[in-house]
This record gives sequence, C-alpha cells and structure tokens, in this order.
Amino acid sequence: MKRTIYTLFIVYTLFLTSCRENKTAIPSVDETLSEDGIISITKEQFNSSGMLLGKLREKAFPVMVQTNGMIDVPPENRAVVSAMMGGYIQQTPLLIGDIVKKGQLLVTVENPEFITLQQNYLEVKQQLIYLKVEYERQQTLKQENITSQKSFLKAESEYKTAKARYTGLKKQLMMLNISPEKVEQGNINTSVGIYAPISGSITQMNVTKGTYVSPASSILEIIDNDHIHIELSVFEKDIMRIRKGQPIQFQIPEASENTFKAEVYLIGTSIGKNRTIKVHGHLQKEQQKFLTGMFVDAAIITENSIARALPSEAIVEQEGKFFVLRNTTTSDSSYTFESLEIQPGNSVDGLTIVTDVSQFSDSDIFLTKGAFDIFGE
Repeated sequence: MKRTIYTLFIVYTLFLTSCRENKTAIPSVDETLSEDGIISITKEQFNSSGMLLGKLREKAFPVMVQTNGMIDVPPENRAVVSAMMGGYIQQTPLLIGDIVKKGQLLVTVENPEFITLQQNYLEVKQQLIYLKVEYERQQTLKQENITSQKSFLKAESEYKTAKARYTGLKKQLMMLNISPEKVEQGNINTSVGIYAPISGSITQMNVTKGTYVSPASSILEIIDNDHIHIELSVFEKDIMRIRKGQPIQFQIPEASENTFKAEVYLIGTSIGKNRTIKVHGHLQKEQQKFLTGMFVDAAIITENSIARALPSEAIVEQEGKFFVLRNTTTSDSSYTFESLEIQPGNSVDGLTIVTDVSQFSDSDIFLTKGAFDIFGE
C-alpha cells in the first residue's frame, strides 16, 4: 500500500513539472525607467498591452473663470408668510415638504382684537349712514341760506372723517382676509386664515399650534422651484471677462458627478465685502431636480483658444511632476522611449494642453496609451 502511494506521488510531481515547462510565457511590461529616462519595450509587449502612439494635436480649448455659488430662485418665487396682526396659531395642518397652491389655507390665527376691529367697522358703518344724511341736509340748507356756514362745515367734517375711518377699517378687514360684506350681515369672526401667496413647497415651518406670532414673526416659507437659477460669486479680477450669454458648466459636488450647463444672464454692478460680484445664470434644462441652497462648482467659458495637446492618459504624474514618453527609435522588434517632464494645462474631452510645447517638434511621436503601465512599475 505504501509503495502504491509513493508511486502516485512521483507521477503527480512529474506531471506538474511538465506543465510548468510547457507553459507559454505571457508578455508583460516589467521594464523600469533607467536613470537617464530611457526605456525599451518589445513589440510583443507593446501589442499585448494595447499601447498606442500619437502626435500632438491642435484643438480649441475653452478659457474658463473658475467660481462657485449656489442654486437659488428669483425673489418672486420665494415667499415668507407672516401675520398682518398678532395672534395665537389655532390650526397648522402643513409640514415641511408639503406642496401648496396659491390661495390655499395655510394657518389660522386667533385674537380678540379681530372682534374689536369688526365691531368698530360696524359702528362706523352705522354712524356713516346718519352723518351722510345730516351732511346732505346741511348742504341743502346752506344753499337756501337757512343754516350757518359753521354748522355746514361741522357736518361736512364729521361725515368725511367717518367715511375715511370706514374706508380704512374696511381695508384692514380685507388685508386680514375677513369679508366686510359678511361682517355687515352680522357674521363676526374670532380667527382669520392666512393663505398661500404663491404655489410651491413648504421649506420652513416656524410655528406650532398655540404659538403666539407678531406681525414681524415669520410663520413659514414657501419656495417655487419651477424656475431655478445659479447665483455665482466672481472675483473682482475676473469680472471684466464676463459677458451676458457666455456658457457656464457647473457641478453639484455633494450630490452628483454629472456636469450641467447654464449661461450668464445678469451681471451684478456692485462689489461685495469679499471683493466678489454676483453673476446670475439661467439653466439650459430646468427639469433637473435641483434644490434651493445646493452648493455648485462652476466654470464660466469666456473664450476659446487654440492649443496643442496630448491624450490625458499619455501624461503621468509622479511626485508632483508630470511626464510623457517620446518615441526616439523604432526597430523591427522594439520601441525606445525617453521620459520628458512637461507642464500640463486644462483638460477637456480627454485631451490635456501641453503648455511648454517649444521643446517638441511636429514630427515627435509619443506613447499616448499605456504610459501609466510603464511608470506604474
């Protein structure tokens, strides 16, 4: 039995050894840069790694002003709701996030002063009837020289004073959303309703049932996101380059990796405390689900310039420096490259500007794909 196991072990060992000897070697880029920055790659390694060669290209690159800001809405799309007169909140059926329509009841406020105001209105209304009749009578007597000038002027003054007070009280009732006609019919309200001035969603709710609110108190806030824009802060040194209609590219770094588009619509005419000017931009596609107050990183494209560039993957960063590989010689079996330091510029659509192109000629050929594999080793 032991002999059989030993024989099987020998056979298995010989089988593994044979497999190792017959295994085909897979080409790989395992070279390292020499001290003078020269490297040679076999064509087999070049092809198996999917490397590519290419030249500097001329391309129109946008010149940008980098800035930041936030998503906002126009003033007419934002409403802070408050009470015309102080009182206690009687009903608050809404929560933050609720959608409301213009004219919808938001809260009701209760205050005994509302009753007093309606009583005063009714009293003046009744007084006005008598004073009007007395004024018309004195006017007739004055025309017939029966009454004195003093009596006529007194009647006229009392009537017009009461009429002015009546008009003022009526306006106050209307501002409180109390119908003067219903009050005249004897319907006295102990509470008043506050209605939505615009359509939108509730973004702030500052009260609960029983809260006392004064005319200066903010009860809630409504924002209509149907027309949003971006509000950017541009530094003073860049503002002279900004023009209406220039395209804007922006991102919401905390919410999305996508790039969105807008254009300059308005440019501020005053400088803020931090030496910036407000620039108002309109979005090209407003159906995006942006929220008011979102932070944005933006770039305003002021012009386009022609520059020479390489694919971004041809440029490799090492220890804060940037390098490319220029092809020096090509033989039937290999490629030789030299490592050169460059100064990269802006990157757009997978291409990066080479700012110091004076060290290169139009005929220079570079490794445009696979450079990272070599430097990474």
